[in-house]
Amino acid sequence: MDNPVPMSADDLYREEVLRGRVTLPAEKFYAGADLFEYACEITRAGIREQFPQLDDAGVERILGERLRLARRLKERS
Repeated sequence: MDNPVPMSADDLYREEVLRGRVTLPAEKFYAGADLFEYACEITRAGIREQFPQLDDAGVERILGERLRLARRLKERS
């Protein structure tokens, strides 16, 4: 009978590193863009939850403000 042992965090990290080593640079580049867009979608959803009265333009305005703030905070560190 198969009794799978759950993978540890170290095992998962090791697999991720090994996958990263064989991933083409272009794939890594596009993965970064995809992750950024995914993070923006999550942030947009949070903005809509916080400000349900906003239209899409208002959501994008606040998203832009938050991205500019994040950039300024990163520049300070």
